[in-house]
Amino acid sequence: MAVGEDRAEGVKRRGLLVGAGTAVAAGITALAFREELGRLWWKIPGVDKQRTEGEVDQPGARWVAASAGNLRIADRPADYEIDRIVVHVTQGSYETAIRVFKDPLHAAAAHYVIRARDGQITQMARELDVAFHAGNREYNERSVGIEHEGFVDKPSSFTKVMYESSARLAADICERYEIPIDRKHIVGHNEVPGATHTDPGPHWDWDRYMELVRRAANRPKSTTAAR
Repeated sequence: MAVGEDRAEGVKRRGLLVGAGTAVAAGITALAFREELGRLWWKIPGVDKQRTEGEVDQPGARWVAASAGNLRIADRPADYEIDRIVVHVTQGSYETAIRVFKDPLHAAAAHYVIRARDGQITQMARELDVAFHAGNREYNERSVGIEHEGFVDKPSSFTKVMYESSARLAADICERYEIPIDRKHIVGHNEVPGATHTDPGPHWDWDRYMELVRRAANRPKSTTAAR
């Protein structure tokens, strides 16, 4: 589970867009500079990238917002490439995970939480934002975190419906950002560099999960847009 994130990660990525003349003088063309300003306009103090309340990236997910203190507003993949999915286990109930991710003192949150009994997906951070879930700044910036209700020492936690729901979600994330479906790009929390967590643990069936992700990636696509 995403816990104990470095508080420094929570510093807002806001700053004045200064030094334009220097950048141009350094050889950046006026056109390129205008394009960069168009991408970074929301970094100006007091300006946030426009979002629609309750909007989700994954069709069928429900929205419950994590505390703003547990993520960093961003514009991914424009400012950070998304090329990883990190698999977590909550070490507690679905309801508890949602509650703590809403708590600004927790200092951590994942993008998604999946319920064991029926595979319900709750999105708590937009994919374009950096959620504090991996315990590693670089991985936070480059990844989407998926929490699964359960305990690492209880194989029964990992239900068929949860595996299947998570696999569909992972396949859709891979499609959105052109992430290869392999174990280099879909990793456990324990595999993040510098990780101190053990989830998803020895009972998480990686062979089964990866096969389900590949199968989901090849399923007939719905006409419902992901965004």
